[in-house]
Amino acid sequence: MAQDEHQFVLKSGHAIPAVGLGTWRAGSDTAHSVQTAIIEAGYRHVDTAAQYGVEQEVGKGLKAAIEAGINRKDLFVTSKIWCTNLAPEKVRPALKNTLKDLQLDYIDLYLIHWPFQLKDGAHQPPEAGEVLEFDMEGVWRGMERLVTDGLVKDIGICNFSVTKLNRLLRSANIPPAVCQVVVSHSILYYKMFSSKMEMEMHPGWKNDKIFEACKNQGIHVTAYSPLGSSEKNLAHDPVVEKIANKLNKTSGQVLIKWALQRGTSVIPKSTKDERIKENIQVFGWEIPEEDFQVLCSIKDEVRTEKRVLTGEELFVNKTHGPYKSASELWDNED
Repeated sequence: MAQDEHQFVLKSGHAIPAVGLGTWRAGSDTAHSVQTAIIEAGYRHVDTAAQYGVEQEVGKGLKAAIEAGINRKDLFVTSKIWCTNLAPEKVRPALKNTLKDLQLDYIDLYLIHWPFQLKDGAHQPPEAGEVLEFDMEGVWRGMERLVTDGLVKDIGICNFSVTKLNRLLRSANIPPAVCQVVVSHSILYYKMFSSKMEMEMHPGWKNDKIFEACKNQGIHVTAYSPLGSSEKNLAHDPVVEKIANKLNKTSGQVLIKWALQRGTSVIPKSTKDERIKENIQVFGWEIPEEDFQVLCSIKDEVRTEKRVLTGEELFVNKTHGPYKSASELWDNED
């Protein structure tokens, strides 16, 4: 844990709030949720992405919070560049569009959403020729210039394999400050209608490989989906419920606290006011070490034929590739 339990300090010296509001699939409630989180619940971190389609609504919520007296300097705003903009010449225009939608002059953290470049209008999964050669080094140079020019305070990554992380580190002048891990190799139920955009990290899917790689490089990890995924709602896990009852906390609070004590910031998503407020009530208490270890010992989920690795439905085309399997997509690290 960071010395101040409310935040973690990045390699750049900037602080990232320990708990933020996720906005994936937040829909028409987004502006209200952002206002509630910041003004009523005390959040200071809001996480979004161009691909979520809600940045304008996030911007409305941020504007309302600032007009209500919240200092912009006290807020931490994260967004992500989508795959169709992963070309060196597209980085700045993509960020400019995000700033316009968010009604901000700068953002605190800008992440590469997925390390694959897609052709404009690409299908999911992409058809032949729709996955382009990703100039990772060139894109990262463009990201670094955003920092130099004061448009972004920190830059980072999402959904990187250890192999891709190591490749990036070999050429980066500014190393990634954050790796957002929502399911580096997370699993999704095959009947889900929409693709989850990140890698999960929770007691049922710990993502130790990328977590340890980032830790060794001094890269802070943000855990997306700390409460579990759609098919594995850990809030109803009997082990979690038992510990929650013992501590007189909700299961959700215990799961978020587990992630914080592990050393990761978290961005739980909710559009319900009461849940938004509940999710940040995780300070001023600890999970006892014996209970923390019990949570750590929850067995990682077992993949079945009804489950797929995260990213498969986005990028894997088993007929003509270039990624014909989830293993290829994740550099055979699964």
